[in-house]
Amino acid sequence: MKDKVVIITGASSGIGKALAYEFSRHGSIVVIAARNIEQLHIIENSIRQQGGTALAVQCDVSSEKDCHNLVTKTVEAFGRIDVLINNAGISMRALFQDVELDVLRRLMDVNFWGTVYCTKFALPYLLHTHGSVVGIISIAGHIGLPARTGYSASKFAIHGFLKTLRVENLKTGLHVLIAAPGFTASNIRMTALTASGKMQGETPRNESKMMSAEKVASKIYRAVLHRRRSLILTMIEGKLTVFFSKWLPGLVERSSFRRMAREPNSPLQKEEVNHRAE
Repeated sequence: MKDKVVIITGASSGIGKALAYEFSRHGSIVVIAARNIEQLHIIENSIRQQGGTALAVQCDVSSEKDCHNLVTKTVEAFGRIDVLINNAGISMRALFQDVELDVLRRLMDVNFWGTVYCTKFALPYLLHTHGSVVGIISIAGHIGLPARTGYSASKFAIHGFLKTLRVENLKTGLHVLIAAPGFTASNIRMTALTASGKMQGETPRNESKMMSAEKVASKIYRAVLHRRRSLILTMIEGKLTVFFSKWLPGLVERSSFRRMAREPNSPLQKEEVNHRAE
């Protein structure tokens, strides 16, 4: 991956930030994109101080114009694109019956349309370099996670979009990787939207027991390097869950409900109380 030009969205924190350092460590030129330009500049300067090459571009992926600008600035600076990692995303935590519809629209705008916009504008350059498109879908793109309807829907949509893109490009040399990390220690749960659209502000899970963003980034780097089709991380929460969802879907659904309901202040606790009352 030395000297390859890699665009990473959602790069100001979490997995995106870890990916920027991981690819840079292996000699790649990284273009880091996010809304928080101040944090991007900190990462950009840090990478440059370590001898790497980085370019920070402010980008709200829900904006078609911003995504076009991201690709344009990358090509103007480096003349090519070898890898696009669609990592930017937001989550939610609310029952569908309670959530405002605008929350679901925001999830789709950022997670799904952000992936579509960036991929659309980068695709001509990726076809020229026989490059890679990466989509970060999470396990929520394989199974429905209760109290996260908008999140799962957006990740399923990305999954379907990228699988179809892969089929369309069977003979062009384009590589498509669909990566599904399990629960990862990052700030995505703190910025998750509640039923009203406000940020949750704190994580309901023990982050110390989760896979680190750095380890996830290392796994994704190797998957891109070896041009793998898919990557499902963690054995129990990832691989086994996806496997059993195909053969024992009812068991997986009940298990998923119980796990999500055990979270502090879980919206699902209301469902359990109502069920017992009936």
